[in-house]
Amino acid sequence: MAHQTIIVLDFGSQYTQLIARRLRELSVYSEVWAPDTPAEKIAEGKPAGIILSGGPKSVSDPGAPQCDRRLFDLDVPVLGICYGMQLMAHALGGTVAPAPQREFGHARVRIGCGSGAIGPGDGAALFTGVPDEIKVWASHGDFVAAAPAGFSVLGTSANAPVAAMADTRRSLYALLFHPEVAHTERGLEILRNFAYGICGCTGDWTMASFVAEATARIRARVDGRRIVCALSGGVDSTVAALIIHRAVGQQLTCIFVDNGVLRLNEADQVRKRFERLQLPLVFADASSLFLDRLAGVVDPEKKRKIIGATFIDVFETEAEKLGQVEFLAQGTLYPDVIESVPIVGQASLIKSHHNVGGLPERMRMKLVEPLRELFKDEVRRVGRQLGLDEEFVVRQPFPGPGLAVRILGEVTPERLNLLRRADAVVAEEVRRDGWYSRLWQSFAVLLPVQSVGVMGDERTYEYTVAIRAVESRDGMTADWARLPHDLLARISSRIVNEVRGINRVVYDISSKPPSTIEWE
Repeated sequence: MAHQTIIVLDFGSQYTQLIARRLRELSVYSEVWAPDTPAEKIAEGKPAGIILSGGPKSVSDPGAPQCDRRLFDLDVPVLGICYGMQLMAHALGGTVAPAPQREFGHARVRIGCGSGAIGPGDGAALFTGVPDEIKVWASHGDFVAAAPAGFSVLGTSANAPVAAMADTRRSLYALLFHPEVAHTERGLEILRNFAYGICGCTGDWTMASFVAEATARIRARVDGRRIVCALSGGVDSTVAALIIHRAVGQQLTCIFVDNGVLRLNEADQVRKRFERLQLPLVFADASSLFLDRLAGVVDPEKKRKIIGATFIDVFETEAEKLGQVEFLAQGTLYPDVIESVPIVGQASLIKSHHNVGGLPERMRMKLVEPLRELFKDEVRRVGRQLGLDEEFVVRQPFPGPGLAVRILGEVTPERLNLLRRADAVVAEEVRRDGWYSRLWQSFAVLLPVQSVGVMGDERTYEYTVAIRAVESRDGMTADWARLPHDLLARISSRIVNEVRGINRVVYDISSKPPSTIEWE
């Protein structure tokens, strides 16, 4: 690992990615690994520290995820969080039991041993600068009834005799609450204390260092050969293309494919934008091919796979026209990788991504993904580092399968026309009210539902559109946006009046989890 790295072992918590995100906010590089990673492999990575995430299981449940117990003997600082604390206690001889009173949500933790302040050798470094009592976010049904031998109790709560503990001789620390969640007071300070004060990190993870290292890595790998980059028109693929262009110059050719499921006038807008950026660009209009292959398909996973396979076909065709091309670049991000490849054995696949998981064996090109280790906000910071316009940097994410996964049911030219016009209204009104940059995403979804309405004196029987607007930091979790009622009223009025074929508009007030941001 080039940077000082803290490895996060994922035991299935919905907050696992948030731990990694918080560490990166502290300029400490972090990666999420499988919970049962062998200690030898962890040691090979030479991490500065290890964090055991929370999880929904009880350590005593059959099939509950376990870690390699030898990791506690690697002479590397370890921090257990919630399930991770219980696992540490269970593995090292402590007692874990069902809590008489479960704690879910806000709780108060008193820092100290119950009778006074923490002694210097008892783990005070974890709570440097933290008040004697803090409000925390808890999520556990079990608790540590007795800490393992060698551990000191660092904190207690009303329902947990051991809310924090440490064995400083072995640099083992544990918390029964979630410091990564914003609801925990001084949570980021606690993580900073672990990363800097205990693991010895110095904050060497910056976007400037990332750009320099990614550029050098790509230049060395491509080594004078040709590379094509799949440009979607979004921030991710654009930033990837700019880094590659910086590394290899004219060895790069960008290919933009009109897949027929783009937003209103988007193909023309993208072409003009990349001409201004002076990136070498091939524009391929394959809209008819994509729509022909999508005809009659209603299953969302089939739509995604058809679009992914067709992308590959089109790229192969266009790349062959360029002569010998050995590499294909994509704007894959870390959340794409995490959501597409379950880390915990019990976890289920959330969704497939057409740009994750390698390439078909028949495809001769090797894959280059310069942003694969970045979260979305980090990509935006890289974009600024590379001089992209702010208006483009804050562009909302758009799914690779495009409007095909925002039309529930079959994708047809008629339905695409309805959705494009409705979605354009959403974008215009959200921008006009100053909400666009505040939202992670805002868009329209065409539902396979028709209902009765009245326009003028005539009865209508037309489609329903759902409006989706969410706030998020990285897309891993999201909350529905509390848009002003006046804004929603204008969106609804304009869609119903301007888009003939839609007579009803609803607003999606679901969060992720349990819902996903996209409807398919």
